[in-house]
Amino acid sequence: MKAMVITSFGGPEVFDEREILKPKPGPNELLVRVYASSINPVDYKVRQSGQWAGIVPPATIGYDVAGVVEHQGTAVGDVPLEDIGSEVRDFKPGDEVYYTPEISSRPGSYAEFHVVNEAIVARKPSNLTFEEAAAVPLAGGTAYDAIITRGHLHLGETVLIHGGAGGTGHFAVQLAKAAGAFIYTTCGPYNIDFVTKLGADRPIDYRSQDFIEVIRDETDGRGVDLVFDTVGNDTVAKSIDATAKYGRIVTIVNMTGNLNKAYRKNITIESLFLERARYKLDALRNLIERGQIKPHIDSILPLKDVAKGHEKLERGGVRGKIVLRVSEE
Repeated sequence: MKAMVITSFGGPEVFDEREILKPKPGPNELLVRVYASSINPVDYKVRQSGQWAGIVPPATIGYDVAGVVEHQGTAVGDVPLEDIGSEVRDFKPGDEVYYTPEISSRPGSYAEFHVVNEAIVARKPSNLTFEEAAAVPLAGGTAYDAIITRGHLHLGETVLIHGGAGGTGHFAVQLAKAAGAFIYTTCGPYNIDFVTKLGADRPIDYRSQDFIEVIRDETDGRGVDLVFDTVGNDTVAKSIDATAKYGRIVTIVNMTGNLNKAYRKNITIESLFLERARYKLDALRNLIERGQIKPHIDSILPLKDVAKGHEKLERGGVRGKIVLRVSEE
């Protein structure tokens, strides 16, 4: 099968198109034909230096899949390669599925086929194309955890989402709207209309406005109930001044700066790394099929152009997700 392989750690130039063996599923695993994948910040971090995840080049990376459980297998020598693991219970050949693979030493999704434990797989939203569905699992699941599972957002609360136009941020805005919150979000001036259409009540232009002043002024000094940070550096430290007493802050990126003010306000700060689970994708599918959430596609590239996608994402300014078309439907 064709795959885009990193030949070493480094820049986007380390990708090479190669023919590799089709993977063989174990007892609880599915063999999935990958129709589409997508690019996330963790992808280029693993490409740059993925030792922390057990990656040893040459390796296939990639952590989003939308595809179909395979109908027919091939053979490796005299050993038949089954399409469905012998202990799989919830899926059959032909099922349309989507999921985010674990970040590990096992091959990722920048390939024509992928093997996955059925426990983290969900049925694809029926109203999405494979390209649209591939944009959801990692970013949407992370946003779900940040807003719902770990953020505990309640009806009528206020939330500040840093980077509301990005891959994870644009899902977070829609989830917060579905949860009945009042939404502040930081973004560039060119994205104000975009985040407003997503459901943001008060976009804040980070280039010309101080989000702390805006929120403290508009909440009579109280601050927001929940902050979700997708930006990093000293954003969490700064956000403490815009967070209410007993508020919550969730971040998916590195933190710097002095966090002592959080102690005096009894603010909870949580770091989040997505744990894969089917129930999150099932919840997202329900919201998508109801029309409450829709992935935004920045661009669609063929798999062979994955390096261009990595370059674009690393430059910044991407609205929504960059999707990779792996196979034709």
